[in-house]
Amino acid sequence: MESGTLGQALELEHREIDGGIEAFVASLDGPELARPAPLLAALSGLRRHIYLEEEFLFPPLKTAGLMGPIFVMLREHGRLWKQMDSIESLLAESADAAALRTACTSLLELLDAHNSKEEPIFYTQADGILDEAATEELLHFLTQGTTPEGWVCSAA
Repeated sequence: MESGTLGQALELEHREIDGGIEAFVASLDGPELARPAPLLAALSGLRRHIYLEEEFLFPPLKTAGLMGPIFVMLREHGRLWKQMDSIESLLAESADAAALRTACTSLLELLDAHNSKEEPIFYTQADGILDEAATEELLHFLTQGTTPEGWVCSAA
């Protein structure tokens, strides 16, 4: 990631997650049975992204004094997590396209509201607050890290 900031890399991940959910929703209108692969990849990516924020990004930002805004983000992570659980249950139950569309649209709305606060507040702060070691650790996780088995966000 030589030509960008940490904040830009995290925003790109937001766009990729949104894109996977949007691709699945669009496929629900097609003549063939919608394939859940883009959605499942997006949900896995979102869980990993939440882990990255809660374990690597938020601790140094808390230390820098952003406690209140981080509390809001953690609460919203819990809502996102519960919505992802709901979508995964719908998939396991072979729910109809309308139920899946509604659940995915709700997740996209939650993400839009969440990301519109997170990106300008936290990601711009991260580039200035995180030291080089913390930034490198986060960037390394972005390229190679995985969510530990069984990890659940703090507000789920």
